[in-house]
Amino acid sequence: MEYQSIYEQWNNEQALDHDLKQQLKVLSGNQEELEDAFAAPLEFGTAGMRGILGPGINRMNIYTVRQATEGLARFIEGQSDETKARGVVIAYDSRHMSQEFALEAAKTLAAHDIPAYVFEELRPTPELSFAVRHLQTIAGIMITASHNPAAYNGYKIYGESGGQMPPNDADALTEYVRSVENPLQVAVMPEQEAKDKGLLKMIGEDIDKVYLKELKSVTIDSNLTTQEGKDLKLVFTPLHGAGKMLGEKALKQAGFESFTIVPEQAVADPDFSTVESPNPEEHSAFEYAIKLGKEQGADLLVATDPDADRLGVAVRLPNQEYEVLSGNQIGALMTEYILGAHQQAGTLPDNAVILKSIVSSEFPAAIASWYDAKTINVLTGFKFIAEKIEQFQRNKLQTFMFGFEESYGYLVQPFVRDKDAIQALVLIAEVAAYYKRKEQTLYDALQKLFKKFGYYGEKTISVTMSGIKGSENIVKLMKQLRDKPPSAFGNESVIQIEDYQQLTKTYVDGTVEDLESASSNVLKYTLDDNSWIAIRPSGTEPKIKFYIGVTAKSQQEANDKIAEFEVTIKELIAANQ
Repeated sequence: MEYQSIYEQWNNEQALDHDLKQQLKVLSGNQEELEDAFAAPLEFGTAGMRGILGPGINRMNIYTVRQATEGLARFIEGQSDETKARGVVIAYDSRHMSQEFALEAAKTLAAHDIPAYVFEELRPTPELSFAVRHLQTIAGIMITASHNPAAYNGYKIYGESGGQMPPNDADALTEYVRSVENPLQVAVMPEQEAKDKGLLKMIGEDIDKVYLKELKSVTIDSNLTTQEGKDLKLVFTPLHGAGKMLGEKALKQAGFESFTIVPEQAVADPDFSTVESPNPEEHSAFEYAIKLGKEQGADLLVATDPDADRLGVAVRLPNQEYEVLSGNQIGALMTEYILGAHQQAGTLPDNAVILKSIVSSEFPAAIASWYDAKTINVLTGFKFIAEKIEQFQRNKLQTFMFGFEESYGYLVQPFVRDKDAIQALVLIAEVAAYYKRKEQTLYDALQKLFKKFGYYGEKTISVTMSGIKGSENIVKLMKQLRDKPPSAFGNESVIQIEDYQQLTKTYVDGTVEDLESASSNVLKYTLDDNSWIAIRPSGTEPKIKFYIGVTAKSQQEANDKIAEFEVTIKELIAANQ
């Protein structure tokens, strides 16, 4: 159908939600906005869906949520009655419409006689992952748009292992979702009827208690946290999201007493009114924490994103200013501490493994190698780390020690199967306490690692290409890179190209090898100085990302290399816009 026809279908729907009806009136006559909202459905991919709130098939609203859940219900119904009876657990964060979407999902499942366990209040994504495993449900739904601006919301589906669904299941589910032709016609059961029939059950504190009990295993040296924790000055901001309650309890449980929560950002606020974007990757998100940190002379500043699966860290510099670390630097500090602390305690296994994504720094890998631990690279997406953990637990050949992605996602203990900012919060506080005992800061610790292993530098360039034309430009750019691959970035020659879509590794002499990996639309170039460039379209946003990783003898040399490579990347982008 043409977008005008779908718009008319929505506009003429008598039972359309009142608020959406009013928003449609505002859009009337704005053809560009209407086309964007109705021309194509909101993309449902392996990570679920994410989009701007509003009316239309390309927007997040109760109807697109029902459509996605209808697809999940049909997917579950294709399995046994026993599987169906296990139900689905649903959580949500602080965003606009999150609680409403959670209930709409539950009511859609109830119409198929599938039980739903819904958290009574906002909870972090990692607790949703944990709850799937603890309650042994067949799936989980998390209503969140992660660190996107306030205009967005999203919908993520988790499999029975507690991780986001692996590719085969995700592809099958996607087909079911796409088979739901008209989201306006999806049946739902009234909320009270669902409760009366036992198909809608509210959960909360009971899951919190078990999760917090498991969280004790994240602490490696409890004597350290007990002795130093009361003196470590830490400022914590949940950035108006779901991390406050569990984060506060987790820190206290681990022995940290001298922390302060940024008061202006402790309140759940769907508008994220004190930040431009609730993204702990950005220095601006730490504005309030930095101000409070300076007042208190804080050793460490930490921030969690709205659904508390990502953690950002700012460290105190010698001049008493604060610097926001990159996700890779945080991953390096955590890797060094985890492996070093276990080695010192005599508990580092011979088959220790850390897991990271192919676009994350080689810095932690160099540290792991020093401890005789193995590093395994996986595709971008924490579900691939979760899959490896499953394999390790089945074959008993390797022991998971730590998993991370450069995009500020970390996992210490596998009772959760997604990135967990609450675990990361407790661990980074312990790391800071360890160095405080030595009269050092995390900045000092990082400089020592650079001197020992070399100066690693990374940068991610994210380019938004919105609308239909933007999507076409992304496809065009990836095709051009495959048809006519660049021979150099800056002054460094390409010596190897890994194509994760075609699953090939091509060397400069023309030799081709197979890649052992799941398929993904990613290109990675290794250069003759061991630097690398990776290019990956986002699976949830109209963006294409360029990742740069360099190793150098000094920080300045690393910065210069990154600047060189940026010039080539900008030329590639300009040629395709």
